[in-house]
This record gives sequence, C-alpha cells and structure tokens, in this order.
Amino acid sequence: MIEFLKVVTVQEALRLIAGALPYRDWEVVTLPFALGRELAEPVYSPEPIPSFPRSTVDGYAVCAADTFGCSESLPAFLEYRGEIQIGNKPDLAIMPGQCCWIPTGGMLPSGTDAVVMVEYTERLGDDTVLVFRPVGPGENIMHIGEDAPEGSLLLHQGHWLRSQDLGLLASAGVKQVKVWKPYRVGIISTGNEIVPLDVCPQPGQVRDVNSISLAAAVQSAAAVAKTYSIVPDDYDKLRQAVAAACEENDWVLMSGGSSVGVKDMTLEVLMSFPHAQLLFHGVAVKPGKPTLAVRIGDKLVVGLPGHPVSALTMFGVICRPFLDSKPPSQVIAVAGANIASQAGRDDYIPVSLKDIDGRRVADPLLGKSGLMTVLAQADGYIHIGYQQQGVLSGESVLVTRFD
Repeated sequence: MIEFLKVVTVQEALRLIAGALPYRDWEVVTLPFALGRELAEPVYSPEPIPSFPRSTVDGYAVCAADTFGCSESLPAFLEYRGEIQIGNKPDLAIMPGQCCWIPTGGMLPSGTDAVVMVEYTERLGDDTVLVFRPVGPGENIMHIGEDAPEGSLLLHQGHWLRSQDLGLLASAGVKQVKVWKPYRVGIISTGNEIVPLDVCPQPGQVRDVNSISLAAAVQSAAAVAKTYSIVPDDYDKLRQAVAAACEENDWVLMSGGSSVGVKDMTLEVLMSFPHAQLLFHGVAVKPGKPTLAVRIGDKLVVGLPGHPVSALTMFGVICRPFLDSKPPSQVIAVAGANIASQAGRDDYIPVSLKDIDGRRVADPLLGKSGLMTVLAQADGYIHIGYQQQGVLSGESVLVTRFD
C-alpha cells in the first residue's frame, strides 16, 4: 500500500532533490553565444593579461630616475624622441634623459619604467619636455600579467557568464567555453476542472494558469520549458502523459493531484513506473504542503499543488535553486506589520516593498489561499523559518525578490 504522506522539512526536501538530480550534459559555445550560460569547468588564462607593459594614462614615457627631485619651480628637462602609436610595437628606445609621447594603452618602449601624466608636463619647442612632478618606477603602468598572470584562474566552474566576464575572456584570447546544457522541463496540468485558456470555464471549472506561470518561471530560471495538454483525473491517460514527458525531458513538473483524495492519483501513477523512488510526499511549509517528488530512472518528477500561488511558491523554493544556481536577489527591510507563523513549518510570505522615512519596509500581503492578485502585487517574499514563531513589526527581515 502506498504511503500518501511522507512529510519532510524544506531543508530535507532540498537535500533529497540534490541527491536525485538528473544527469546534466555540457556543450561548447563560442563567446557570442555564451551570455547567461553556466560554466561547466573553470577557465584559466592561456596568456598573461596584458601581454605587454602599457600605459594607463596619456603622457610621456620616461625613466623614473630622470624625474626625481623635479618640481614646479625646478622642472626636469627631457629630450623629446617621438611618439608611440597605439596598436604598434615601439620602434625606438629611450635613453636616460629622454622621453616620448605615449597614449593610454600604448606599449612602453625599452628604457622606460614610468609614465608622467600630460597634466604635469609642458612642451618646450620641438625637442624638449618639461616635467614638473616626479614619478616612481612602475607609476601609471600596467605590467605584464598584472591583470591576470598566465595560467591564473579567470572564472570558476558554475559561474554564470555576464557581459563583463565575456570581456575578460576575450582579453585573454579565450574563444569558446564549456557550459552546462540547460535542463529540459516538462509541465503537466492535471484535473477534471482544468480547461485551456481559449475555453470559457463553466461553473466549477478553472483556466489552466499553472502551465503558463510555471513555464515562465522555468524559462526565467535559464531552463527550457515544454508544456503538455491538460490531463484529466484518469489513471491511464495520466500515466501516458508522464511517460511521454519523462522521455522528452530531464525534469517533469505536475500541478494538481498531489493531495490525499479519491481522485488524486498522481503518486500512485508515479510509483507504478519501474525503479520509481519516492523522495517525499508532503513538505512542512505554507503554502504548498501537498508537494511530492519521485525519481523515475534518471528523471525527476515533482508534483506541485494545484493552487497557482502554492505551485509557484514551491517551484521557487525547491526547484529553482537546482535549475538556476545564480543566487537570488535579496534585500534587507523591516517588517511593516506583525506576521504570525506556526512553529514546525516554514512559511513564505509575499510582501510589497516601500521606502518610508528613509527605511525600506516590507508589507505582508495576506489573503485567502489561491489569490493570484496577492502574488502579482508582491515584490518578493520573506521566509519564516521552521522554528520561528512569527515576525514582529519593525523587525529586520530578508526579502527575496521575484524576477
């Protein structure tokens, strides 16, 4: 006989899912197609950055010792030898007592070890430069490998590539990177009461909200979503839909059919597959207690509640961290009101954020279960932990922002 409720904490649910994750393959992509992808291996610099000593300012390349002791009243007189062209290797050498013009990014000529900013110089005729401020060796210069030595770690495995990361890789001459392929996630809505969006619901029927909202949530988590036709509360049809979704995806999200009841046959269907392993059925959380997870072979099936608010909340809590390893955007605020919570479960409370008298205030948005307007008005949520008994007005809270 199937055990229909195997309730675990949120932390235990996360641990169980982490131990049952589907295999994830990798692929190689060129930099123009790498933005927003997750590195499957660390990247090391194949060459020093920069690969030549270069100036960080517009000015004159000099031997620093020639400027020691100079001042506004007693400038150093240096012989002007010419100009460095950016992008070219210098074809001149500078001797003591000489200098040359160098632009920002220009390669230092031999014999020089510093650059004097143009603001502290003055041209005197065609052949002489006056220097009014001394410079030390290495001043206003970026040395070979100062940005990144050859062989140094540029980006670690698991890093999500941003525009500035691609710039760093390009500067090191990295042309392509190995990244994880995004997870493929199938989405199945179940229930006799669910109708497609283009059908006018009859009394007792509701539109298929979860396929739309969960698909959007999956895509925002950098995964690939595929929605399937609505499945009625029929054992054979539900099993066929699950089999097809498991064949075509790494994860399968099912909404509805996870509570204990005569027509709630989700768990029975899932456990009928060969090598099915029940991870949990029930999470000590509000909203979203009737959530289950089953591993079928190398695929992971998560049964989410039918209520759209509960389904989206639980997706964010137990699924998203494994689809999108980027840390969520979080801000510190103060609670705008007392929030009651029951010890022995995790509560996730939607809040709106406001700035009041220079303070960021998180106002709880409380309403009946299933009210989508509450979630639509929310900027994020606060998490009241398993052993907490609520939050007091004015207490500091951590708000996890919605995307």
